[in-house]
Amino acid sequence: MKRQEDLTLDPENWEEMRQLGHQMVDDMIDYWKSIREQKIWKPIPTDVKEFLDQPLPKKGQDPKEIYDEFKQYIFPYNKGNVHPRFFAWIQGTGTPLGSLADFLASGMNPNTTIGEHAAMYVDRQVINWCKELMGFPMDASGILVSGGSMANITALTVARNSVDGLQIRKNGLRQTEPKLVLYCSTETHSCIDKAAEIIGLGSDSVRKIPVNESFEMSAELLEQQIESDLAAGLSPFAVVGTSGTVNTGAIDPLDELLAICKKYKLWFHIDGAYGALAKLDPRYESRLKAIESADSLAFDLHKWLYVPYEVGCTLIRDAKKHRNAFAITPNYLLQEKRGLSGGLDSINHYGFELSRGFKALKVWMSLKEHGRDKYAQLIAQNNDQALYLAELVNQHAELELTAPVCMSITCFRMIKNGANEEFLQDLNREILLRLQEEGIASPSSTVLHGKYTLRIANVNQRTRMEDMDLLVRKVLRLGREILKLGAEI
Repeated sequence: MKRQEDLTLDPENWEEMRQLGHQMVDDMIDYWKSIREQKIWKPIPTDVKEFLDQPLPKKGQDPKEIYDEFKQYIFPYNKGNVHPRFFAWIQGTGTPLGSLADFLASGMNPNTTIGEHAAMYVDRQVINWCKELMGFPMDASGILVSGGSMANITALTVARNSVDGLQIRKNGLRQTEPKLVLYCSTETHSCIDKAAEIIGLGSDSVRKIPVNESFEMSAELLEQQIESDLAAGLSPFAVVGTSGTVNTGAIDPLDELLAICKKYKLWFHIDGAYGALAKLDPRYESRLKAIESADSLAFDLHKWLYVPYEVGCTLIRDAKKHRNAFAITPNYLLQEKRGLSGGLDSINHYGFELSRGFKALKVWMSLKEHGRDKYAQLIAQNNDQALYLAELVNQHAELELTAPVCMSITCFRMIKNGANEEFLQDLNREILLRLQEEGIASPSSTVLHGKYTLRIANVNQRTRMEDMDLLVRKVLRLGREILKLGAEI
């Protein structure tokens, strides 16, 4: 057999790759430095979409040419959540060092779930820091995941598997009697419904408890529903409280929910994907104190810790229950006392994934760069900006708030005397679209008490008070222009 030259995916010329890497860093830093002067969003042209619909290449291409194509067809059409006026969908901005940490993590390229290597210890340290931030005991457990949805389903899986006497991991749910039910508010994130479906409960097992005028769960109605389900022979097992809904930032009465869970011996889970980190702001610390007593907590670090996507966290008070919900050790993953397969307990014993990148590094570097106190100040700053925006809205008769301001979400709309809701919906939708299409700002929308609303959700480390001034000026300018055109909306 004729010996052929060995192939590799490494570059033929390392120095050229080094220069290209330097150029990428320079271009990205220039982008960050000038982001305030750039349009927040651009429509994607047809030719770009066509270019990004080409078939798989059979032959390789020069890396410089690939990067040129990136700069032409991808880089200019970013989503915009690195921009100081991105206010849609509660999505963080990231930071320069966090981004560079992702590069380092990718370059090291460990599978951070098993083995004796530094990434495992960084992961453990970050989890311990998360416990400290949230007031969880140090003997609790936790796991880094992709985001709030996975964090919530991880916690609810532990809650389901911890129901006394059922042995669900072994027996499944088909023989489970009585039927398990869990509780959340009508404002709770849709991922709780998905979680219930995926873990085999079904959406009919999710009891949606009504909210008050401030969009907070009614503890009284929760207890009534629990009593009704018990009388019907069902088996309540968990309550999901929300420490900041994505719709309005509303905080459920967590202390009351905790008391109800203790009374009925239910698992108390808190969906803090958005708002848990507001615990660092003194004005919300007492309202979020119950987090420290929850059985489990889900929260995102790529939202209000401003870490680049993607990383969320699940904390579980009872580490043994956490491990018992997931641990399995096949023969090919035996752990030794020494060597590469020694070291810490496999992260796979605490979640679904056996393959996972070194996402802890960007959290580790970010927390070391800025420290707890600066993050607390930034979170409070976002909350101040939401209140300031509300003050601006209240100064103009053409604008109205549509929900109480809670944490960093402000909901408002433009109004016109005598106009019906259909007209106001069309008016505010057009304002929203023009804000985005003109590259001014990116709010999102929602409907509150039947009112179509502009929703400003601010977890942005680049936002300044002046951005709120500009936003209100532009909303008024666009609204007046649209009203002047009349029939165009």
